[in-house]
Amino acid sequence: DGVQTCHVKNTGRCAELLLPGAPVWLQRFGADAKRKTKFDLIAVQKGALLLNIDSQAPNQVMKEWLSAQGFDVIHPEYTYGNSRMDFYMERRKAAQNTSERYLLEVKGCTLEKEGIGYFPDAPTLRGVKHLHELIKAAGEGYHAMLAFVISMPKVTKVLPNVETHPEFGEALAEAKAAGVQILELPCKVTEDGLEIRSDKRIR
Repeated sequence: DGVQTCHVKNTGRCAELLLPGAPVWLQRFGADAKRKTKFDLIAVQKGALLLNIDSQAPNQVMKEWLSAQGFDVIHPEYTYGNSRMDFYMERRKAAQNTSERYLLEVKGCTLEKEGIGYFPDAPTLRGVKHLHELIKAAGEGYHAMLAFVISMPKVTKVLPNVETHPEFGEALAEAKAAGVQILELPCKVTEDGLEIRSDKRIR
């Protein structure tokens, strides 16, 4: 079909990924779809690595992963304070007639340097706001968590990208000190999708 305009399903810059000649994977839509473009760009090859850059995929695979964690309630897109958090969960304790409450925000990590993941790849005021909300929630008795879904193989660690957004690094340090749990969740990336590969259990 010659040159095609594609929708890139990621709000980050992806400057180190979307380079001339880089192989990419697209999702094609039929002519009857009410869209401006026929294709979504969802993955890109970086050297030997295949990276999923679909910003919706981390939440989708997180919901699947949470469903195996034994929660009684999993509520996506939960309003807390002035933010919409990605997930609210509950575990009921029948003996005490109470529930443990959890708030979880998900961040997809697609920036890799020398085998280490970094977040964010562009300044994220929203990400800083979410961290402040999680700090507040931790103080109110929630199990507050931030999960980095690592959308590339062979990367297991994520650091704050303070060169790009030092405020995020500061907020992340504050969150850790306040008891917010940080999850680093490696994924298996294939041409067809993304799957969290971690044996971690949320307590």
